[in-house]
Amino acid sequence: MSAILTWLHQAIVFGAFIMLAAVGELLTEKAGNLNLGTPGTMCVGAAAGIAGLDIYKTSGGSNTFLLIIIALSSAFAAAAFMGFIYSLFTTTLRINQNVVGLVLTIFGVGLAKFISATVVHIPSSGNVRFDDAYAVFNAKIPWLSSSLGAVSDLLFNYGFMFYLTLLIIVGISLFLYRTRTGLSLRSVGENPGTADAAGINVIKYKYFASCIGSGLTGLAGIFCVMEFKSGAWSTTDISSIRAFGWLAVALVIFAMWKPLNLIWGSLVFGVFYWAYQHLFKIPTDLTQMLPYIVTIIVLIVVSFRSKKENQGPASLGLSYFREDR
Repeated sequence: MSAILTWLHQAIVFGAFIMLAAVGELLTEKAGNLNLGTPGTMCVGAAAGIAGLDIYKTSGGSNTFLLIIIALSSAFAAAAFMGFIYSLFTTTLRINQNVVGLVLTIFGVGLAKFISATVVHIPSSGNVRFDDAYAVFNAKIPWLSSSLGAVSDLLFNYGFMFYLTLLIIVGISLFLYRTRTGLSLRSVGENPGTADAAGINVIKYKYFASCIGSGLTGLAGIFCVMEFKSGAWSTTDISSIRAFGWLAVALVIFAMWKPLNLIWGSLVFGVFYWAYQHLFKIPTDLTQMLPYIVTIIVLIVVSFRSKKENQGPASLGLSYFREDR
C-alpha cells in the first residue's frame, strides 16, 4: 500500500508542472495558435527565473516574499516575451505556425543555455543550488500535511505552486466557458473571419492568448526546477525541461482541449512516467514514452468521432489574413 501511495505522490508532483505548462499551451491554442515553441518557452522561463534568483542572491537579498516574486515574475515575463515573438511572426507577419514554433523551441533552448552561461553563477561543481527558494516553494501546509495519514500525503503534502496551478486551471476554465471575453477568444480560434465580422479584435485576442499562455508555460519552467530538480540548476537540466515541454503539448491533446481534463490527464502521465520505479523488468525509456503512446491512441480515437466538443479549435494552426474572408 505504501508503494502505491508513493507512486501516486510522485505522479501528482510530476504532473503538476506539466499541467501548468499545458494550460498555457491550451489557452494559446483556444485562440487558434498552435505554439510548438512550448518546450523552448519552458526552458527560457526556467532559466530566467533562476537568473533572477541568482542576481538577487548575489546582491545580498534574502527577503522570502521577494524570492517568490522575483522567480515567478522573471519566468513569466521572459516566457511572455517568447509568446510575443511567436505572435509577431504568426499573427502579424503570418508565417507558418509550425515552422515558427519549432524555430522558437530551438531558439529558446539556446537562449536558456546562454542565460545560464552568462548570467547565472554556476560553480565548478556543475550546478548551483537555491535552498532558500526551494524551502519557500516547498513549504507544506501546517498540520494538514502530516496529521491525516494517506489523505495528507495525497492532498496536502505539496508546495504552494501545486495549489496555485489548480486555481489557474479552474480559473481559465471559468474564463473560457463562463465569460463573454472567453467566448470571444474561443470564437477567434474557431472562425476568426466570423469573429472579425462580429467586431471582435482578432489580432488582439491572438496576442493576448499567446503572451499569457506562454507566460504560464514559463512559470511551469521555474516550478519544475524548484519541485522536480529540488532547487538545483545546471545547464544539463535544460534538455530534460525541453522534454517535459513536449509532454505538455501532448497533454493538451490528451485532455481534448478541456482545461479541467488536464488535472486527471497529468496524473495519468505522471503514473506512466514513474512506472519504471514500481513495475519490474520494464525499461525506463519504455515507460517514459508511454504518455506519448497513450496520446497518439487518444488522438486516433477522437479523430474517428464526430463530436465537435472533443476536437481542437477549427482554425488551429492557420494564420488569419483579414482580406481572405
